[in-house]
Amino acid sequence: MRYKVHVFKINGDNALYELENFLNSLEGEVVSIIPKIKKLTLAQIYGITSRVDYLLIVEKTAN
Repeated sequence: MRYKVHVFKINGDNALYELENFLNSLEGEVVSIIPKIKKLTLAQIYGITSRVDYLLIVEKTAN
C-alpha cells in the first residue's frame, strides 16, 4: 500500500467545482482531507476573509 499527499490551494469562489474536479481525477482512494486553518482573526470571525489556506488530501494508491 502506498500513499500520496496532495496540496489543494483554496482560491476564491470556484473552489467547490475545482475540488470536485480534482477529487474525480484521482485514481486511488481518498483516505483523508485535512484543512490547514489560518490563525484566527477578527475579520475571519465576521466572515470577511476565509479561514482555510489549503487542503491536504491523502490518497491510497496501488503499488
